[in-house]
Amino acid sequence: QVQLVESGGGLVQAGGSLRLSCAASGRTSSMYTMGWFRQAPGKEREFVASIRPSGGTTRVADSVKGRFTISRDNAKNTLYLQMNSLKPEDTALYYCAVCKYTGICSSSTSYNYWGQGTQVTVSS
Repeated sequence: QVQLVESGGGLVQAGGSLRLSCAASGRTSSMYTMGWFRQAPGKEREFVASIRPSGGTTRVADSVKGRFTISRDNAKNTLYLQMNSLKPEDTALYYCAVCKYTGICSSSTSYNYWGQGTQVTVSS
């Protein structure tokens, strides 16, 4: 079992920044790809970014490319999402998750452990 706890969400003005964290405990999550997803009201959950176990390979959705950066600290069992130049359309509940595999993992069906989410609200 893996337990994931997200933090760092909040209310920010457009153009601002937030850094999300996801603390993992339990089964060794550092052995697997981890990712961030988000879900806005009335919309489906969408992929934001993923990072492979070593941290050397990442994938970021086109909608956030150049603004969001994913990273991980395996020694601390923590996943991060640095979000800059935030836009109102980034408003959503952000989830971290652990993938079943060690590849890119951009589909939510590839993930088997999920956190409860942290709310990000960007005002215009």
